[in-house]
Formats: sequence, structure tokens, C-alpha cells
Amino acid sequence: MEAHSDGRRIHGVGELAARVKSSLDGIFDTLWVRGEISNFRAYSSGHWYFTLKDSDAQLKAVMFSRANRRLRFEPSDGDAVLVQGRVDLYVRRGDLQVVAEHMEPEGAGQLAREFERLKARLGDEGLFDPDRKRAIPRVPRRIGIVTSEKAAALQDMLRVLGMRDDGLAITLSPSRVQGDGAGREVAAALDLLNRIGEVEVILCGRGGGSMEDLWAFNEEVVARAIARSRIPVISCVGHETDFTIADFVADARAATPSAAAELAVPVRLDLEAGLADRSHRLQAAMLRQLQARSTRLTELRGRLGRPERSLDGAVQRVDDARVRLQRGMQHCLSRRRDRLDSLTSRLATLSPQRDLVLARRRLMAGRRQLDVALATQLQRRRQELVAARRALHALGPVQALSRGFALATAEDGTLLRDAARLSRGDSVRVRLSQGALACTVNEVIEESALDLQAGSSK
Repeated sequence: MEAHSDGRRIHGVGELAARVKSSLDGIFDTLWVRGEISNFRAYSSGHWYFTLKDSDAQLKAVMFSRANRRLRFEPSDGDAVLVQGRVDLYVRRGDLQVVAEHMEPEGAGQLAREFERLKARLGDEGLFDPDRKRAIPRVPRRIGIVTSEKAAALQDMLRVLGMRDDGLAITLSPSRVQGDGAGREVAAALDLLNRIGEVEVILCGRGGGSMEDLWAFNEEVVARAIARSRIPVISCVGHETDFTIADFVADARAATPSAAAELAVPVRLDLEAGLADRSHRLQAAMLRQLQARSTRLTELRGRLGRPERSLDGAVQRVDDARVRLQRGMQHCLSRRRDRLDSLTSRLATLSPQRDLVLARRRLMAGRRQLDVALATQLQRRRQELVAARRALHALGPVQALSRGFALATAEDGTLLRDAARLSRGDSVRVRLSQGALACTVNEVIEESALDLQAGSSK
């Protein structure tokens, strides 16, 4: 700031803007503003820039990433919100703006729209279908609880469970149920109980509150953890008028944590009383059945009479039948024995032994006759052979040689019967009665020139 010659105090633009900014910091340190969002822009840096307006005015606003990352929703144009922050002056442009540190929807607002969008999407996937919901065990032996270990809802559930069954085993898987990251902790606690695998039903919830307070149970990560749980889950979030996404996905829904405890575990005394009543009714029914059966048995016994008398008659009939059977068997055996004797006698008369003896005798006689005939035949043949030998000897060549005949053979030893086979100079061997001659052919004389008669007379 400088002083003018005429006494006026002159400010520079930057100096004046800095003084205004310093004044605003002292006056509007923290305040709440209600308005409607317009011109909403989310930069890649994570910062949000928008305008807050109502029917009378509008203000520029900014919400830096360090603050908006804690929100569970992202606003859009037209949302009615409540903003907590401070009024500031952006010196470079001279813009008066609200620097938001916290934001929440007013009325139904953005959270309600986020709720409806997620509900519609998970419903389309079938996570709310009744067919996929599992039955709650009738009498569980161990209960799992997912809630904050500091919550009043936990004490309510433990009190109700202890009153209904003081011997019930309880496993607590603690998690935060409100604030940033609470949904992930609830899902992790549900998964932990499924990995342990000892509990038979899980109570998951907290006490009532605003929609923002209950928002952890509207997160998708919790809904999918309940859907994949192998153990039945009872959702117990808020009061009777409060519904969350977890309520729609769970296998059963209770209006309050205390109601969930009552739903999960029957009263032990009621069970024992019911068991005693059923036992009494069963005994009475059995007694009635026994009495009815006894009466029926007495009636049938009267209709049956004295069975031993019927048995006596049956015994006599059996004895009579046995006697008739024995007589019949003896008569049959006698007939068969007579038949056997008759056949034995006939067999003796027709026995092959006698025929065999006669046949053997005939065989011996035939063999003797054959031996005699064979000896006679052999003797006759032998005599005929001697006679034939004598005749052959008388007619043989040796006998002819003794009467002056000779046998001529060629050089190769063949007997000569025709002189025409020889030629002059051939060698001939002549066999006489006594000895033999080796001759040479001087002349071959034809048969027509021979005169054996004349030759013999000379």
C-alpha cells in the first residue's frame, strides 16, 4: 500500500486480495453450507471442482483429494448436499470459493441413489434369489458373530444368547462397522469364520444409525462375502425400518441384533420342555398301541380256540399216513423182489457161460480137424513136389546133355538158339555133359541145308 500526494491510500490488486483472504480465514474458519451441486468436474489429480448454488446465489467450491477419498460416494450435478468447510479466496483469479473438508447427501441424496444402483445390479446377478439361500440350523452348537467388539449390539447378542442357551459356544470375528474401510473389514471377518469352519451360523450386523453410519453394510464387498459364505448368515443391521444390501443377500434378516440372536438359537428350556412333551406323547401313543394290540391278540386267541387239539388230530393224521406209507413201501418192495427173482432165474437159463463152453468145445474140435486136414494137405503137396522134381530132373538140360546134346552160349553168356545170330570168327562156348568147349565159328549153315537125320546116320 502506498500514500498518494493528495492523501489517498492506494492498494495493489494482489495486496488487496491477500488482505481479503486473511480476513476470510479469521471470520469463516469452519462452517456448514447447504446447496445443490452443478458444473461438477473430477480431475485426474483426484481433486473435485464444482459450484454450490441455491435459488438466491452460487459459490465456487473445491474438495481436494485428501478430503474426498474419505467419502463413500461421488456426487454429480443436481445432488443436494451438506458441505463442511471454510470460505477462501483464490487470489490468482479473485474467486470466492468454499474449500470442502466433508460432504454428505441431504435427504435421499446420492447415497440413496448409490444404494438403488447397487441393489439393482446385484439383484440382476441373482444374489437375492430365494433359491440360493440356505436354511438356518435348528439347534446350532456354535455361533459366529461379526460386529465391533466395542458395540452395544455385541452385548445385546451375548445377553440374549446366554439367556436362551448357556452352553452355547460363541466365536467372535471382530471388525469395524462404521467409517472408511469398515466394509472390507466386515468381509474379511466373514471369510475368516468360513476358513475356521467350526461355526454353524453367523450373525453379522450392528445397531441402527443414519444411512451413512450403516453404509459399510451397503458395500459390494460385504454383499459378495455373504454370498460366497459356506455358512448361513443372518443379517442384523439397524432397526426395523432400516434395510441394507446385506439384508437382501443374507440367508435370513433380523430387525435388530437381539432379534437375530433369538432367531438363531431356540430357548434351551423350551427345547427341553418340547422334548419332554413329545416323549410323554410318544409313550402315551405307544401305550395305546400296546393296549390295542393286546386286545386284538385276546380276540384272535379266542377265535383260534385250543390249538393243541388241532395239533393232536394233525399228529394222528401224520401217524396214519406214515403207516400207509410203510405198508405201501413194503408191498412195492415185495413186488420188486419177486420180479428180481424171476429175472434172475431167466438170466440163469439164458446164461452165456454154457454157450461159451459149447463154443469153446466146437472151437477145439474144429482146430483139431484143421490140424489133421493141414497135415494131410501138406503131406500130399510134399509128395507132389517130389514127383515134380523127379519129372523136372528127367526133362532138365543136364539129363539131355547126358544123352549127347550140348548147350551153346555166346561170348556174353546168352543161350544160342538161332545160328543166324553168329558170324564167322565168333567165339562160342559149348557145354557138354562132361566139361565144355571154347569154339570159333568157321561157317554158319542155314536151317534149310541141314539134314539132321543124315548127319546122325554118319
